[in-house]
Amino acid sequence: MRIVIALGGNALLQRGQKPDAAPQIDNVNIAVDALAPVAKEHELVVTHGNGPQVGVIALQSANDPKLSEPYPFDTLGAMTQGMIGYWLQHAFKNALPEREVVCTVNQTLVDANDPAFDDPTKFVGEVYNEEQAKQFEKERGWVMKADGKYFRRVVGSPIPVGIVEIETIKTLVDNGTTVICSGGGGIPVAQKDGKYVGLEAVIDKDRSGAVLSEELKADMFMILTDVPAVLDNYGTQDECEINRATPAELRDKGFAAGSMGPKVEAACQFVERTGGVAAIGRLADAQQIIAGTAGTIITTDGQYDPK
Repeated sequence: MRIVIALGGNALLQRGQKPDAAPQIDNVNIAVDALAPVAKEHELVVTHGNGPQVGVIALQSANDPKLSEPYPFDTLGAMTQGMIGYWLQHAFKNALPEREVVCTVNQTLVDANDPAFDDPTKFVGEVYNEEQAKQFEKERGWVMKADGKYFRRVVGSPIPVGIVEIETIKTLVDNGTTVICSGGGGIPVAQKDGKYVGLEAVIDKDRSGAVLSEELKADMFMILTDVPAVLDNYGTQDECEINRATPAELRDKGFAAGSMGPKVEAACQFVERTGGVAAIGRLADAQQIIAGTAGTIITTDGQYDPK
């Protein structure tokens, strides 16, 4: 099968970990240990989040006295694509030395008039307490919102409408290359007067992954996170895993916008537009999800037969 897998940025830099390179590289190696068997058996395309990482680099840029102004978020997105993509490429090449592995720095097309620019929702960077958050709002003009019991910076997250370099990515995949692309949702760009221009935003990697999967004609789009499946009645005594579902059934559950909601929406979008299979589950269960024995699997009729 042709499989697109989306890895969360928090899987690479977990809550509470220092944003040093070493722990992130360790986490990447753990991720690739789980994904290398998939790459051996299938055409694999990997995309990843960058929320924690792009926030760290944005803070460094804002604190650099040599800069007259911080680097813009499209440039920061390109930096994280190269950094995380290199770590993944390095780990895949070590795990599968016979396989060609490529990381691309690529752009994702959005609408410059997307209302998301006026209502930032995408979490980036580290977590802070309420006092620190208020200080950043006052001193830096950042927009801060609650993320669980902490606060994090938020930026605009427009809806992706296309992958600019999709034909190059297709060619690589068609030739048997394991491709790491659209990292951080892709570098956000819009078209103005026939030219591409970068934008101050961070695109949701799951929504971008759904577009990438559709344009690649993938058989399966997998969103791998730190939970075993989509949970119904989350946080209550009736909490339970949803193992099979249709897009309509999942949408009826009304998952929170700040947590599972974007993942569910991205998975449903892919299934509705292509008739393919989407799945949400734990990174360590990647092979079992493909086999149909783990995770939440979303199809047009709610059924899944891996054979």
